[in-house]
Amino acid sequence: MNNIIEVSTFYYLLHPYRTFLLTCCNAEGKANIITVAWLMPVSAEPPLLAVSIRPNRHSYGYIKSTGEFVVNVAQYEIAAQALYCGRRSGRDVDKFAATKLTPSPARYVTPPIIEECISHLECRVVQEVEAGDHQLFIGEVLAAYTKEEFVDKDGLYNLSRVHPLLHIGRDRFTSTRAEFIEPSLAEK
Repeated sequence: MNNIIEVSTFYYLLHPYRTFLLTCCNAEGKANIITVAWLMPVSAEPPLLAVSIRPNRHSYGYIKSTGEFVVNVAQYEIAAQALYCGRRSGRDVDKFAATKLTPSPARYVTPPIIEECISHLECRVVQEVEAGDHQLFIGEVLAAYTKEEFVDKDGLYNLSRVHPLLHIGRDRFTSTRAEFIEPSLAEK
């Protein structure tokens, strides 16, 4: 017998998702961090990604006003900080100070990168789309970078050195193991 879940929580059946710490700034340059899992690439040429954020979130107003954000790819080792940034509002707390995450200047946008993260995608908003109780910010990726030791010769994550943070749902996280398969497409 199948378990029935509430349709309003359908997205739990799509987890785990990668976890990202998105940084943004207000017009005065005050930085904030929001934890997001609802993010995906939408175009390779031009390089575009979409992130889904509720309009009542503090970071939504920052991104709306400046049109910039940085996607910082979180690793398993900072799960506690990611949870904190997802459960606290930047209206009430300085998340960089509270989590002791390290902001550093980005290359092309005002919001900082987070040093403790694996990779960074600097984005400028090119479109906003209403999507039910969320808004999609579609950002053009202006810069994408990581440390050389985090990727192999093909530019793929070296999972013996990197443990991407995966959100299972609610306050639960997991990661990957350094094992992978490449199935053959040969005809049988």
